[in-house]
Amino acid sequence: MQRSKIDVWVGLFVVIGTVAILFLALQAANLLNLSFHPTYRVTAMFDNVGSLKPKAAVRSGGVVVGRVESIAFDDRSYQARVVLALESRYAFPKDSSLKILTSGLLGEQYVGIEPGGSDENLADGDTITQTQSAVVLENLIGQFLFNKAAEAGSAP
Repeated sequence: MQRSKIDVWVGLFVVIGTVAILFLALQAANLLNLSFHPTYRVTAMFDNVGSLKPKAAVRSGGVVVGRVESIAFDDRSYQARVVLALESRYAFPKDSSLKILTSGLLGEQYVGIEPGGSDENLADGDTITQTQSAVVLENLIGQFLFNKAAEAGSAP
């Protein structure tokens, strides 16, 4: 009888530990969103989203205020359409701007919101037109090398 009680407690401990490790792995991979706040959806058009992924964070002032819901290609404007789900408790002016930023040098990408000065706030279904695309490291290196080659070619 004593042996079976110990087996039950050990089994329960293993199950709780496995669930905790799974929870931490999903949180670290940014695949689990436990926000139960109501959201409103806003659309933004970007020339280049880089490696931005759905479920990426939307931050303002370093605070997560929403998530990227979906990313699709618009074949009329030839831009990427990004749908953001912002928490309703955070209101942003209509003339806010969006940037795709990177956490650290080679970290994951997220959308940053810079609030504008308008008296009207964003509402469900609005489109943000002031956007800045992702900085692609390969493009920066290519520009640097091209400029250095041009300087070397023009020097006597």
